[in-house]
Amino acid sequence: MATIAGLFSLLLLFSMSLNAQTADVIFTHADIYSGGHFSTPGDPFTAMDGPRASAIAIAGGKVLAVGGEEVLSHRGPKTQIVDLGGRFVMPGFNDAHAHLASGGQEMLQVNLVGVRSLEQMKQRIARRASSTAPGEWIVGAGWDHTLWPSQQLPTRQDIDAVTAGHPAFFARVDGHIAVANSAALKAAGLDRNTKDIPGGKADRDANGDLTGIVREKTKEAFYKVIPPISPAQRRKAVELALADAAQWGLTSAQDNSAWEDFLVYNELEREGKLTLRIAEWLRFDNPVSILKQERGHKSSSDRMLHTTQLKGFMDGSLGSRTAALLRPYSDDPKNAGLPQYTQEQLTKMTVERAAAGFQIGFHAIGDRGTNMGLNAFEEALRQAKSKHFPIPPGAESPLDFRFRIEHAQVVTPSDIRRFKELNVIASMQPNHLLTDMNWAEARIGPERAKNSYAWAEFLKTTGHLAFGTDFPVEPLTPFRGLYAAVTRMNEAGTKSYYPDQKLNIHQAIYAYTWGSAYAEFEEKTKGILAPGYLADFVVLDRDITKVQPAEILGTKVLRTVVGGKTVYEAAGS
Repeated sequence: MATIAGLFSLLLLFSMSLNAQTADVIFTHADIYSGGHFSTPGDPFTAMDGPRASAIAIAGGKVLAVGGEEVLSHRGPKTQIVDLGGRFVMPGFNDAHAHLASGGQEMLQVNLVGVRSLEQMKQRIARRASSTAPGEWIVGAGWDHTLWPSQQLPTRQDIDAVTAGHPAFFARVDGHIAVANSAALKAAGLDRNTKDIPGGKADRDANGDLTGIVREKTKEAFYKVIPPISPAQRRKAVELALADAAQWGLTSAQDNSAWEDFLVYNELEREGKLTLRIAEWLRFDNPVSILKQERGHKSSSDRMLHTTQLKGFMDGSLGSRTAALLRPYSDDPKNAGLPQYTQEQLTKMTVERAAAGFQIGFHAIGDRGTNMGLNAFEEALRQAKSKHFPIPPGAESPLDFRFRIEHAQVVTPSDIRRFKELNVIASMQPNHLLTDMNWAEARIGPERAKNSYAWAEFLKTTGHLAFGTDFPVEPLTPFRGLYAAVTRMNEAGTKSYYPDQKLNIHQAIYAYTWGSAYAEFEEKTKGILAPGYLADFVVLDRDITKVQPAEILGTKVLRTVVGGKTVYEAAGS
C-alpha cells in the first residue's frame, strides 16, 4: 500500500515523457473518476474523490494520458475521437469472486432463481419436463427456500410429482446443497442404507428414508452420473456469461470454473473474442503435479487470461447451515456445520502448495472455517521464512503470498486481527447481505452477527479488501454490491443490518477496482485510470459517487472498454 503514496507523481512524469506519442483513440467530454485517491496516502480507509479529468488518451491498450484539453495533443491523423457527452467514467469493475461458466450454464438449464414458493419451483420444472426427451436428466439451480412462505426444504417426492420419471437434480442458489428426485438418487447409488461420508450428508425423514436433500460432498455422487454438457453447450454458456459481464461493466473477473471452461476462454482469446480479463483459479485439492501442469499452460504475463490462486472449500453456507462454526447454530443447536478437512490435512496440503509457489484462497463462511484456514496459512508462512518458498508471479517480497479468505462472513474479532498479521486478504461479496440479512441473525445470534460481514473492520484493520459477486449465487451486477456496501440495507430500504460496518462510496469503489487488482497481484497494471495502466473503464448513466444510495441500484452501463476497445455499448447511448 505504501507504494501508492508517490504513485501519481511518478505516473505524471511518465505521462510527460509520452507527450510525443500518438493515441489510437481519445475519449473526450467525460467526467473521469480515476480512482486511487486517499486523504492519508496509501490508506484505502480514507478513500475519497480526487480531481476529475475530462479526457483520456489510449495507445496500445494502455492509458497514454488523462487530463483536460491538453490530452488532445496526442491526436494524430488516425486517432479516433469519441465524445462521451459529459458522462461519468470510472475504472472497470474487477469481480474478485465469480463462477462465470456456472452462471452461463444455469442460463441453459432450469432457472429457479427468484422462485417465491415451492409451487413456482415445481411449475418451472414441469415446463422443462414436458419438452425433455425420455430418459434425459433435468437439471437446474437457483432455488432458495428462505424466500418461500413455508421456508421448508423441497423433497424428492415434491420433485417426483413434476418430473415424469426423468432423473432430476436441482442445486440451491448457494450451490452447497441440492434436491434430487427418486430416479436421480437411484442413478447416483444412494438409498436408506447409504452411510454419510466425511464432509457430506444426505438428509433423512423420521423413517430413515432419504428426503432428497444432499449436502456438500454428497452432491459429487450426482456429478459423476449426470451426463456432461457438450462442447457446443459449454462454449455457448461461456459466451452468455461474457456478454452478461460486459453489460454490467466488468472488465476483469477472478473466476472459479472448470478446466474445460478455461480451455474455452483460451480458444476465444485466440479468436480475438475474449471480452473480459480472466484470472482463473485452480482446484486446491488437485495433486501438485497437476496444478503445476495447469499453471504452465498459460503465461502469467498474459493480461487477458492466466491462472492464479488455488481455491479450496473449508465449509458450506449459512443459508444451508453447512458453514463451519466454532459454536452451534443459534437456530439449530445440534449442528455446527460441515468442515471439509481436518486441521492436519488442511495444513499439510497448504504447506505443500505454498512450497510450489501458489497463491491460495479458501472459501470460508463460518468462523471455524476461517480459523482453520488462517492456521494453515500461518504454518505455511512460518515454514516459508526458513525454507525460502518460491512466491507467486507478481509478488514483491519473499513472503508476499497474499493468501485469501473468500467470503469471510462470520469471523471472530481476534481472527480479523490475524488477517493483518498474516497479510491475508478478505475477498468479500457485499451483495450477499441483501439476501442473508433476512435470516443471518437467526442463524448465528446477535453476538456473532454484530461481527459478521465486517467490511469496514476488515478495511480499517488490514488495509485490504476485495469485492465480488459470487455469480451466479448472486447476480453479476456490481451495483447491488455497491449499494449494499454503503447502506447495509435491503433493496427496499426498510431493513438495516449492523450499519456501523458500512463503507462510503469511495471505499466501496476501491474494493471493486484497485483492491480487487491487488488481490490478484495486478495493482500495478489495473484498477485505476492513470498513464501506463490498462485502458479498462466503464461509462455510466450517472455519477454513482454523488447520487443517493438507492439510485445506485438503477445504474445503467452505457459503454464498457477493455484495453481501449469497446466491448459493450448500450443501445441509443
